[in-house]
Amino acid sequence: MSAGKEVRKKIKSIGNTQKITSAMEMVAASKMRKTQEQMQRSRPYVMQLLRLASHLSQATKEEYQHEYLTPREVKRVGIIVVSSDRGLCGGLNNNLFKIVSESLAKWQKEGIEVDVATIGNKATTFFNRYGGNVIASDSVSDTPTSAELIGLTTTMLDRYRDGEIDELHVFSNIFVNTMTQQPVGTKLLPVVAESLEAHESVAEQAALSQTMSWDYVYDTAPEALIELVLDRYIEYVIYQSVVENIACEMAARMIAMKAASDNASDLIDELQLVYNKARQAAITQEISEIVGGAAAIN
Repeated sequence: MSAGKEVRKKIKSIGNTQKITSAMEMVAASKMRKTQEQMQRSRPYVMQLLRLASHLSQATKEEYQHEYLTPREVKRVGIIVVSSDRGLCGGLNNNLFKIVSESLAKWQKEGIEVDVATIGNKATTFFNRYGGNVIASDSVSDTPTSAELIGLTTTMLDRYRDGEIDELHVFSNIFVNTMTQQPVGTKLLPVVAESLEAHESVAEQAALSQTMSWDYVYDTAPEALIELVLDRYIEYVIYQSVVENIACEMAARMIAMKAASDNASDLIDELQLVYNKARQAAITQEISEIVGGAAAIN
């Protein structure tokens, strides 16, 4: 029965692992619900900023050109890559890094240099291996606030204002539903209507393309208002990207841990069958030996 003992050890070990994966599944489900609530609370504000930024960029393009609204010749691009801090979330990060790598290859082919800011340990590790000019790295809690991201956001905005980068992009995962997370790259700067519409369609919100004429009357200088709105827009789009990425992480981890728990159950069933067959064979052999011994005595 030595083989049977080994099988029992394996069954016990897999059972212990299954308890861990089941616990992780429940924790991820709980955190996902909390993050979804946070995401849903912040999304309307971000979408209104998005619309306002779009309207302002259209309304003021003839009378005033803010540096955030003016396209430049692109020689260097800045990107913010939002990943998870931990693994065990399926292919979430790998799918994101795939589209990041495709964009990096495209820019490299065009002779455009790239500055990278990472949010999340997995993105930092990826660029340490892949290579790249990482100028800022950060990580956030499972329930982040916009204040946690101010440092990294300010670093990238300052580089844009100083002319060190000519475009700013953010790469993250968009939460579609519990089963679907979509990796996307969005151009944040310069702010143009096309990039705003692209971001809106990815988020599956109401379309910006409702053509309306907007004529603003400014109580103060339009420059100050536009700069304030655009700064807030950039800050909160990055914040929303982080919140949605965390929701994606928790959903992906919940699914991965459920799959692991189900696989553990299947494996335990298979090993239990192997154990039962081994035990049955051992009992049959013992009975045969007893019967054979009795027959020899007689």
